[in-house]
Amino acid sequence: MNDTAPRYLAPKSRDLMFHRVLSTLIKAGITMRGMRLLSVRGRKSGEPRSAVVGPLEVDGQLYLVAPRGNTQWARNLRAAGEGQLRLGRRVEHFTATEVADADKPPVLRPYLKVWKEDIGVFFDGVDDNAPEAKLLEIAANHPVFRLRVTS
Repeated sequence: MNDTAPRYLAPKSRDLMFHRVLSTLIKAGITMRGMRLLSVRGRKSGEPRSAVVGPLEVDGQLYLVAPRGNTQWARNLRAAGEGQLRLGRRVEHFTATEVADADKPPVLRPYLKVWKEDIGVFFDGVDDNAPEAKLLEIAANHPVFRLRVTS
C-alpha cells in the first residue's frame, strides 16, 4: 500500500472466526457492549453484506466508526447510503452520512474510550486521552458515518 492509498487492515483468520461467533450471538439477541450486525447492499453485487459493528451514540446521534480503515462495509455503506442494524429480531433501518475528517474527533474520542480494549490496536497507539491534533491526524484513516434511524 502506498501513502496515498486508503488505509485498510485486513482481518486475520482468527478475527473472521470470532466475528462469525459474534454474528451468531447477535442474531440470537445476545450482544457485547451494544454490538450489532450491520447489513448493507454490496456496491458491486447488490447483494446484502453483513459485518459486526459497534455503534456509538454521541450527543444523541448514532455513529459507526470503521476501526480497520476503509473496510468493505465502509465502502458499501458509502455507496448505498443506507443499511440495517440488527440485534436478535429487532432490525433498525437507517440512512448514513459520512462525517468529514475535521468533524471526527468528537466521535473518535468517545469511540476509543468505549471500544479501546477491542479495537485500540487499529489506532496505532492513539487513545481517548490523545490531544485533538492527534485525533485529527488519524481521522482520514477511519471512516465515520452518522446514522439516522428511519424505522
